[in-house]
Amino acid sequence: MSLYTLADDLPDLRDAVLVASFDGWVDAAEAASGAVSHVAGHGRLLATFDPDALFDYRSRRPILDVNDGRLSDLSWPDLTIRHVRAGERDLLVFSGAEPDLRWRELAGDVAELAGRLDVTQWISLGAVPAAVPHTRPVPVLATASRDGLLAAGETQGPEGLLRVPSAAISALEMAVSAAGTPAVGFFAQVPPYASVGYAAASIALLDRLGGHLGVAFDVDALVAEEREQRARYDAAMTGDAILRETVSRLEEMVGDAAAERLPSGDELAREIQRFLNDRPDEAGPP
Repeated sequence: MSLYTLADDLPDLRDAVLVASFDGWVDAAEAASGAVSHVAGHGRLLATFDPDALFDYRSRRPILDVNDGRLSDLSWPDLTIRHVRAGERDLLVFSGAEPDLRWRELAGDVAELAGRLDVTQWISLGAVPAAVPHTRPVPVLATASRDGLLAAGETQGPEGLLRVPSAAISALEMAVSAAGTPAVGFFAQVPPYASVGYAAASIALLDRLGGHLGVAFDVDALVAEEREQRARYDAAMTGDAILRETVSRLEEMVGDAAAERLPSGDELAREIQRFLNDRPDEAGPP
């Protein structure tokens, strides 16, 4: 039996593009999951995946509500695909909690499902920690399963070998690509001190996604949130000498002319390892 269940009445899809992002690993500051949540909105539920088969509830526990001493509700982790229209495009937004189990089986099912729904392209969205300050534009790394998939001005990178712990989304993307569906990915670089909900990176991902697809996403709410966050970071620098020194050092590393420079594989791997080392009490990547 497959790990997914499709809705009974599927919409008429034309040149559907599947946009995927899971919270967890490769979602620094939850910037990527925030971006896809913005796209999905209240989109129509198209497919669900078996949570009991995919999640270890001891590592990703459901959230329990207790009202006045009475157990009232459990919120379980889930993984879904929703259908939305963006301009003239059909988008299938694949999002939710990163699965703990049965990645290879899930990858095969998702590849089969992509073919079944005539998906013309897979797009991964992610966010990674990098040596960048909040005072500069958010750089975005782009990947592609073959030459010619990225538009003019979209630079593929990083250069060299990047060897890091894999995310489930990467395993799924590779399976879908191997089955014949072209795939690209956009990964925002996030300051190492950014807190959860880094709107600047979510906006950068939506701008890059929209430019790639030829559609425009309404990001006004995120822009307002980004301005508030920027003001808070600037205020924090005023009263925190360590943060002020960190930002200054990152600005020197980036430099004016290199604001959009892609890091090498070695540089990015070092930053991700530093990100992991700063969280010794956690069982795994956030």
